Amino acid sequence: MKYEEMETSYVMALDQGTTSSRTIIFDSEGNAVASAQQEFTQFFPEPGWVEHDAAEIWETQLDTARQALAKAGITADEVAGIGITNQRETTVVWDRESGKAICPAIVWQDRRTAGFCEELKKAGHAEAIHRKSGLVIDAYFSGSKIRWILDNVEGARERAEKGELAFGTIDSWLVWNLTGGKLHITDVSNASRTMLFNIETMQWDDDLLEWLGVEKSLLPEVRSSSEVYGETRADLFAGKVSIAGIAGDQQAALFGQACHQPGMAKNTYGTGCFLLMNTGNQPVFSKNQLLTTVAWKIGNEVNYALEGSVFIGGAVVQWLRDQLGIVKSAEEIEQLAASVEDNGGVYFVPAFVGLGAPHWDPDARGLIVGLTRGSNKGHIARAALEGIAYQSVELLQAMEADSGIKLEELRVDGGASMNTLLMQFQADMLGVKVVRARIPETTALGAAYLAGLATGVWKSQEEIAQQWAIGESFDPGIDVQQAHKRMETWGRAVNLAKGWA
Repeated sequence: MKYEEMETSYVMALDQGTTSSRTIIFDSEGNAVASAQQEFTQFFPEPGWVEHDAAEIWETQLDTARQALAKAGITADEVAGIGITNQRETTVVWDRESGKAICPAIVWQDRRTAGFCEELKKAGHAEAIHRKSGLVIDAYFSGSKIRWILDNVEGARERAEKGELAFGTIDSWLVWNLTGGKLHITDVSNASRTMLFNIETMQWDDDLLEWLGVEKSLLPEVRSSSEVYGETRADLFAGKVSIAGIAGDQQAALFGQACHQPGMAKNTYGTGCFLLMNTGNQPVFSKNQLLTTVAWKIGNEVNYALEGSVFIGGAVVQWLRDQLGIVKSAEEIEQLAASVEDNGGVYFVPAFVGLGAPHWDPDARGLIVGLTRGSNKGHIARAALEGIAYQSVELLQAMEADSGIKLEELRVDGGASMNTLLMQFQADMLGVKVVRARIPETTALGAAYLAGLATGVWKSQEEIAQQWAIGESFDPGIDVQQAHKRMETWGRAVNLAKGWA
């Protein structure tokens, strides 16, 4: 049965994250009807190294897809299409013949290539790489990770030169496995996170490939974010399903939040915080160390975004729970923070792995300042939550300066966005309305929307935007001068944390 004939069309979103694989099935109203989730193993073989088993990622993703179908009580022929969203920058290189990865996947958090990135800067490539790719030189991105695999896995470079190997970010790896090796593709949003892709020509860039020492034969074909790319193997879901949407997780969340117009922005409060602002059909190059990234391509139209990354967001709450033991569960943090009237002069800079945008200081380290005899765990809990909000304000101020666009509201999602105290404080410090979406699963929903657009479940972006609804909103409750003074004190604390290592 084709989707045109169905009364209800379902779309399957594969949401492959850093710590778990998840599948959510949505109906044509954008409601989640079934989901399944599985965690997978994190490997830390050396300090600063983070790895995943690519085969385990595929197995957990396939399992959750089958579970979600069973929970929804539907068959493959009732699914109009599959949308894929993924942890970005994580790098897999595999054998084209066997389909097996030649080494563990190198995760976006991995810092082993920081030394090579410093060499690229010293060689004077920083400005050209920024102009072509929209990125700052950093170990975060895929390009230097591919280079490391070619140089350190025995025989890899020779095999790449012969065309025997394939590279992919996690989206490419999933599509390869879903199609039995028939498709080696990625979308523009994921390609724009490799440091190998020219975001103006929308092609792999020969200069970037040469500077990073990456063989062109490894690379996937770059496609739009919403089109029918092909079909799954029939044996996976007892029937073939169209694969019809791909976007990196943060771009998918921007789309799922219906931030389709220039100047609209979203912040995802997860392990880290990722703030993206839609800048329309032209890339805006940052003077404030933000990233310029491709948001999506639909038909012939490309949308760009400015992005700022906070490396430690919700993870600071896990640290208070696991390392300090001042809360037993992440949910307790709000109650503890609310037990004091204010932060009591305590500021907490959670620079456990350095600072992301707009500082990009890998040598910064975590810092709690302003402690007195009267400071208690409530003040530390409150300062930790406030630190998440302060970092997001820095990103937004940089974005407004770069884009010349004044933000009217910030749409929010992710686990920590459910913390009401944090969201109210975020609105206070930004001086704009903070809006929590009715459907919190905006990343998976964005992937579903992209696939549904390509398969006729939704006719237009306007129809999708009409489905978006407010769950709760927070208006600023303090005056601008007070907010400004607090940001100045935060800035002093950040300067103390910089360059510590």
